Amino acid sequence: MDGKFYRHCRQCGGKVRMGFVPLEERRRHVCQSCGLVHYQNPTVVAATLPVHKGKVYLLRRTLDPARGLWTYPAGYMEMGETVMQAAQRETHEEILTRVKVLGLHGIYSYPKANVVTVVYLAKVIGPKPRISREALEVKAFKPSEIPWKELAFRSTTEALREWANKNRN
Repeated sequence: MDGKFYRHCRQCGGKVRMGFVPLEERRRHVCQSCGLVHYQNPTVVAATLPVHKGKVYLLRRTLDPARGLWTYPAGYMEMGETVMQAAQRETHEEILTRVKVLGLHGIYSYPKANVVTVVYLAKVIGPKPRISREALEVKAFKPSEIPWKELAFRSTTEALREWANKNRN
């Protein structure tokens, strides 16, 4: 939040600097010419925990950040879709399967993170999940088999820990 993200105003092209906004009682990116406040807000990440026969499918990431680590299918929500539709689309893109959303699993956000992750519990309806250009490997894990030391993100760990605790036999 040091002003590097917005250098020029998207409205008038003027210089943008960090400045105190009295009405909001906080520092924001503000255009020095027209006064437009350039807000920096988190982006929505939509995800599923795709489950089949008591196991959750995870993928080993092809892309940075966290290349080579395990996570559930997830990605950025696009304009023109709901969070649930985004979660289903991302699941299809990343592990090449369709899912039926069973309900909200959890919402994960952290003070210094630029995303809010919305995770749905979902049932795999086919075809069998497999690798894609975004997945080096796809594998189904029982709660006791989850590779805890190889998970990609804090939200991945927290969502899977909650799922595993509910599904231990």
